[in-house]
Amino acid sequence: MRSNRIGLVFLATLVSCAILVPTSQARPRATPTPSTTSSRYPTARLIVQRAPNFGTNLSIRLLIDGKKVSDVPRNQHYGGVLTAGRHVLTALSLPNTQSRRPTSIVLTLKAGHVYIFTAGWEEDRLVLRPSNFYMPTVRANRS
Repeated sequence: MRSNRIGLVFLATLVSCAILVPTSQARPRATPTPSTTSSRYPTARLIVQRAPNFGTNLSIRLLIDGKKVSDVPRNQHYGGVLTAGRHVLTALSLPNTQSRRPTSIVLTLKAGHVYIFTAGWEEDRLVLRPSNFYMPTVRANRS
């Protein structure tokens, strides 16, 4: 009988603690999105991923404002933080055995926003499409 009371007291204490702990401390915090206060300049986040059927032996060379930032192989993506404002994103498939021209798009990034693009094929041309969906993959090494 005494052991039942001790068990009930223990259970009641455990439930009380679980209820009284604030939820912000009980759950791990998510990675914050870029903000204007975390650095000297306002920033935005850019993710470039590959379409599932992009090509097994192909990688994507990414350049931002003419500077190489990454080569993205299969099952990987590029993820980076850029200053807000105008940027030119250029992509080229490697190896470029058919001498295809790179694809470039002009982006105007707003501070605190996340921009996701998916690289894929439109006939025989590499395209970068805005996406609302992120496919979790390994982050590619930066150059």
